[in-house]
Amino acid sequence: MIRKLFPPLLVSALFLLIWEGAVRLLAIETWILPAPTQIWKTFWQQLPLMQADIAATIWIALLGLCIGIVFGVIVAVFLHLFPMMEHAFYPIIVLTQNVPIIALAPLLVLWFGFGTLPKVLIVVLVCFFPITIATLDGFRQVDPTLLRYMKIAGASRLEIFYKLEWPSALPSFFSGCKVAATYSVMGAVISEWLGAQAGLGLMMQTAASAFRTDRVFVAIGTIVILSLSLFLLIQLLEEWLIRWKIKKGE
Repeated sequence: MIRKLFPPLLVSALFLLIWEGAVRLLAIETWILPAPTQIWKTFWQQLPLMQADIAATIWIALLGLCIGIVFGVIVAVFLHLFPMMEHAFYPIIVLTQNVPIIALAPLLVLWFGFGTLPKVLIVVLVCFFPITIATLDGFRQVDPTLLRYMKIAGASRLEIFYKLEWPSALPSFFSGCKVAATYSVMGAVISEWLGAQAGLGLMMQTAASAFRTDRVFVAIGTIVILSLSLFLLIQLLEEWLIRWKIKKGE
């Protein structure tokens, strides 16, 4: 674990040192580009005031992510079990991702108001696509020899799905979940730009309008930490589930 973390930590430390040195040597104004030490100081000063914003963003991100996972899996399973539907709807699902979410968000606000629902829908729309596509790809990677063996053994379609196809698709499913987890926080922040009483997106807007660039960087850093935390949480869940399946198989 330490060997894996050392290279990115070293690169990050060098980047921060270069950043700090450039700001000091070039005497860059704080409102243009604050130094990392200034951002760190502002973070600890703002942390007690940020708790409500962090909680609001986490709530929207987690709720949208959970709904997106359920919706993405349902769509993937449906399209897999009914190949004709997959041929009909797969291109449409791909085309929907060409619509910028920032352009679709005002329509959701217009239709559903400024409450929680449009914010959650934005996160769901961001999350369900990678989960659906990754899970479908996992279904396609089933071992053909095992599939042929189960058909010869007289296994039903549902038995093949639950005992072979779904377990085979789990690694791809978790890959999609990890991508969606990072997108969920981004989607929550974008939704808060359109109107919110609390959240990191609102904090960024307020800080930018006041030329508090250090607070903008604090919000960005917090968003990165939240995204990485969700990513690592799903990765730990994946490793635990795989170990549990191996022990169960033994």
